[in-house]
Amino acid sequence: MSEQIPAAALPCILIVDDEAPARARMADLLSDIAADLPHRLVGEAANGQSALDRLAETPADIALIDVQMPGMTGIDLARHLGALPEPPAIVFVTAFDEYALKAFEVHALDYLLKPVRAARLLDALKRVRTLAPVQRPAIAAAARESAVAQGRTRDTIAVVERGRVMLIPIAEIVYLKAELKYITIRTAEREYLTEEPLVDLENEFADRFVRVHRNALVARRAISGFERVESVEGDSVGEPHWVVTLRDVSERLPVSRRQWPIVKETMRT
Repeated sequence: MSEQIPAAALPCILIVDDEAPARARMADLLSDIAADLPHRLVGEAANGQSALDRLAETPADIALIDVQMPGMTGIDLARHLGALPEPPAIVFVTAFDEYALKAFEVHALDYLLKPVRAARLLDALKRVRTLAPVQRPAIAAAARESAVAQGRTRDTIAVVERGRVMLIPIAEIVYLKAELKYITIRTAEREYLTEEPLVDLENEFADRFVRVHRNALVARRAISGFERVESVEGDSVGEPHWVVTLRDVSERLPVSRRQWPIVKETMRT
């Protein structure tokens, strides 16, 4: 008689697909391979936001994610999951051939082609389980590279608060400011923190933000004007310099001497 594996030690799996029949088939396939790969199916989600909400309540070790979903695609979801301290390992599910996901191969991710076969699913899950936790952030990196290659930018930035992934719409961000190891994301309502590098955000959203200082990017649409001042709160510069005034928030951000000609020219275009 084989030794029974404690439930707590079983890998937890989440299915994410916008089509109910596809989710049902995947659940059946997981049941078929349970003898070879004991696991716990912790839930299903019909879209990316539902997946984020479910993972906040019940973490998973592996997520089986459909690539083509309306709204938030599987690639977008992977990028958001990369914000988690311990993101699940991801197996993408796609109706396209392997070349559609070639960018993911170099990051040791796996993918399944529809219609999925039980033997292929078993092989993929065994492979993903060998991924060391330190390798899993490559999921977000691969997703980012693929999106950039396709000329796509995000509509939201993912931040984590109390274990829950929150999506901050880019259109609502007033400014992004580097402070120590974090980036402060300021909206009209409140502040959030992310660890994404400021230079990466600048490169991705160059058409929507302008750098006013080495540590700050400001949304173009949020700029209400500029003022010449002697000093600004928290700024040690004693000589007159420019600050940017913003819509929706009271803060004024200093514009560095180096950036001022660039900012001035950029705002004219």
